[in-house]
Amino acid sequence: MTELGSLSFDGEQATMTFRRRLAHPIETVWAAITDPAERAHWFGETTIDGGVIDMDPTDPPAAPEAKRMTGKILVWQPPHVFEHEWNQRIVENSVVRYELTEDGDGTLLTFTHRGLSERNAKGFIPGTHAFFDRMAAHLDGAPLPAWQERYAQVAPEYPAWS
Repeated sequence: MTELGSLSFDGEQATMTFRRRLAHPIETVWAAITDPAERAHWFGETTIDGGVIDMDPTDPPAAPEAKRMTGKILVWQPPHVFEHEWNQRIVENSVVRYELTEDGDGTLLTFTHRGLSERNAKGFIPGTHAFFDRMAAHLDGAPLPAWQERYAQVAPEYPAWS
């Protein structure tokens, strides 16, 4: 399984998909994506309350009001499915979905981000890759790669989308 994400297109809309196998129990991975204290380590400040998610990513280096994302939680099925709106000033409104399945002694994470324009999806894919690398390192207890450096390293791996 490759750690690279993929893009698919339906007319003007793109769907970004990542599949990652993580060597951790499903409950541990669920906590990494849904527990605000855990998300803070690899993504940034997150609040999940009253059916709404509000996130202020640590990276990329941009104005906080451009990075801030909020949305209604659409699916909450612990520890298997977490889906929410992605409302952010710099892109069109879209939806992200985390699906977790047990995979032997680990977990298979399938992440989709749908409803982006082709241009925005192409820009987001290396950054999403960098965030998932940070999450994997956090789960492994390893030093987290710097988001900007990891973005720069993986962006050339998406040559058709640069």
